[in-house]
Amino acid sequence: MPSLNAIQELKQRFHGAILVPGDPTYDTARKVWNGMIDRRPALIAQCSASSDVVSCIQFARTEGMPLSVRGGGHNYAGKAVCEGGLMIDLSHMKGIHVDPNRRVARAHTGLKLGEFDRETQRYGLVTPLGVATTTGISGLTLGGGYGWLVGKYGLSCDNVTWMEVATADGKLLECSAEHNTDLFWGMRGAGANFGVATQIEYRLHPVTTVYSGPIFYSLSADAMRFYAEFSHGIPDEMTTFAATTTLPDGTPAFAVVVCVCGSSAEGERLVEPLRKFGVPLIDLIQPRPYLELQSLFDADYPPGRRYYNKSHNIRYLTDSAIETVLYYASKAPPQRPSGIGFQQLHGVASRVSAGATAFPHRYDHDVVWINPVQDDSSEDETNLRWTRECWEALLPNVDQAVYVNTLEGILEDGEQRVRQAYGANYERLKVLKKRYDPTNLFSQNSNIRPD
Repeated sequence: MPSLNAIQELKQRFHGAILVPGDPTYDTARKVWNGMIDRRPALIAQCSASSDVVSCIQFARTEGMPLSVRGGGHNYAGKAVCEGGLMIDLSHMKGIHVDPNRRVARAHTGLKLGEFDRETQRYGLVTPLGVATTTGISGLTLGGGYGWLVGKYGLSCDNVTWMEVATADGKLLECSAEHNTDLFWGMRGAGANFGVATQIEYRLHPVTTVYSGPIFYSLSADAMRFYAEFSHGIPDEMTTFAATTTLPDGTPAFAVVVCVCGSSAEGERLVEPLRKFGVPLIDLIQPRPYLELQSLFDADYPPGRRYYNKSHNIRYLTDSAIETVLYYASKAPPQRPSGIGFQQLHGVASRVSAGATAFPHRYDHDVVWINPVQDDSSEDETNLRWTRECWEALLPNVDQAVYVNTLEGILEDGEQRVRQAYGANYERLKVLKKRYDPTNLFSQNSNIRPD
């Protein structure tokens, strides 16, 4: 713990609030989306300006304190919260300016997806972001950013045109395709390793209504085979997400969620094969506002529940993979919406060069989310064991690759998984880490060690 004098000096140059254990709002401020995370930082710095972030970095470096960064706090592993260190809390930095003429939005990184989308939708514009309004824009984007528009407009990081970054040496740098280009490259896919993004500018696209929603089938190998074939033949305008699940009455089901970025007529044409496959249990695919799609599953994943996840990348759902998924789906925790999900990357995002950004996985695939959800802490070990066993059983069927935003900490996943997250870009990222963070100040992440 730093001395009281050191903390007082930080407060004098700080514009926001600095909380310590025992302060009335401390326990609320340290909570994140995942109720399994229960860590106690020594200090929580609720920043209100980029200069506050710089002050925190300088303080942590001088005092030798562990450092973590909270944007939206939505990460499964709870990397936003460090034990006994300094947590930089960006959640009060929510400024956004939309320029409809240039079709860009410049946003502070305390914003969540829902807050960002509401402002851009005033002008009928969007940028590709994730699938839950409670996700922070910064963590999502710095790791890549899968979402409903990935086929048509790419990943979140593909739509970044500029960033303001507070670096480990206490500088505030602008980076773009013209300035600090090496940092700009690294921030788009591995950004948590190099600094704290305080502002991000995104390219915007005209979207207001999408033809979208879930369709549910009885859980079966045939339904999963159909999804594998169907999703590999769709155009850029359409993106899918599928999952094993249960209906409210407990019926095992396989859900396919679609988003068609186009007219209703085009949407109906593209989803026709889904409606003709078997007899769907429920069909909720329809024209709906983009904001409605973004919030469609928020109620299933509220803050405070106990979440866990392990993940793979998989190119195709083979019969062997389907057999494994069905076996573990039959043993999934009973609490809804526990299940095994498949989030698609294809289209525009897959045609970007693997070396164009730090995000390397530029090929058609699904991210496999093995995801128990529950509320009773006494069930933690059971649910973790189910997740890990399913993950191991899928190993013969998956790629040696993983989406960085799905990883746990390096102590659980190991350095090999971190290397798989950054793929062919790992060695270049290691050089960049030595340049921008040689002492590994930013280590509360899927860490690239500079040594």
